[in-house]
Amino acid sequence: MGRATARRVVTRVRAGVATAVRPDTVVGEEPLEIRVGGRALAVTMRTPGDDMDLALGFLLGEGLIGSAADVTSIRYCIGQDGAIGQDGAIGQDGAVGRDGAVDAEGRPTYNVLDVVLAPGVALPEVDLTRNFYTTSSCGLCGKASIDAVRLRSRFTVADDPLRLDAATVTGLPDALRAAQRLFATTGGLHAAALAGADGVLRAVREDVGRHNAVDKVIGAAARDGLVPLAGQVLVVSGRASFELVQKALMAGVPMLVAVSAPSTLAVDLADEAGMTLAGFVRGDSMNLYTGAHRVTLA
Repeated sequence: MGRATARRVVTRVRAGVATAVRPDTVVGEEPLEIRVGGRALAVTMRTPGDDMDLALGFLLGEGLIGSAADVTSIRYCIGQDGAIGQDGAIGQDGAVGRDGAVDAEGRPTYNVLDVVLAPGVALPEVDLTRNFYTTSSCGLCGKASIDAVRLRSRFTVADDPLRLDAATVTGLPDALRAAQRLFATTGGLHAAALAGADGVLRAVREDVGRHNAVDKVIGAAARDGLVPLAGQVLVVSGRASFELVQKALMAGVPMLVAVSAPSTLAVDLADEAGMTLAGFVRGDSMNLYTGAHRVTLA
């Protein structure tokens, strides 16, 4: 399987002078093709690892499934002979792999996943206007129209009784940073985590793309049967974009905490849905853009 990190030779420069030539650890980035029933649906640039969680979270975020029960199996494709399951695979069935499942030498790339939906779950419409291509910086690339961006969640969050004190909220980014194992090595990853009202992180995922990190952590929760994520906080290491608010809503998350700034669309969507959105959560301060009633202040 592709590695989450790799070593590359770099030239260190200080004050215009080369001080060293040595190996450095950089974060991995490879394409992942997600197929549903053998048909290509999406390609995303991601950091290898937790790929099945990523696929689950992606399908949830797009409204194509409502829980892990809607999925029979997820398998890596390995070429013409079939598919194999790795640790964490759901179900027993596989799908036939095709182009892109092996490299030039015929070795599996582990960069193609096939998802088999449960009986009765509608297959997504796959055409040239529906196919997704997402880079590590954009999780909405490839949408056919603005209407396709604003999806409708199966869950509501406005009445979620979640309450946290301010100190718990402001402590979440530091807890997330302390749990970022790959970031400590490379300095090049985003992270997302889920936490309860007690501020304890229950799941953490890292990825070169912030939207992928969110998909991974939501997919992990779905695999454990925890969706909808009532009473949970989604913590992200960067900014709060529209796509991240939408992904949180599609999983039933009532609160999003971001280290950096939100966008106007993110604030508007959170307000419309009754979600609590906290931005610039650093040190002992934060900005509550929506849903301030969920944070207990002194």
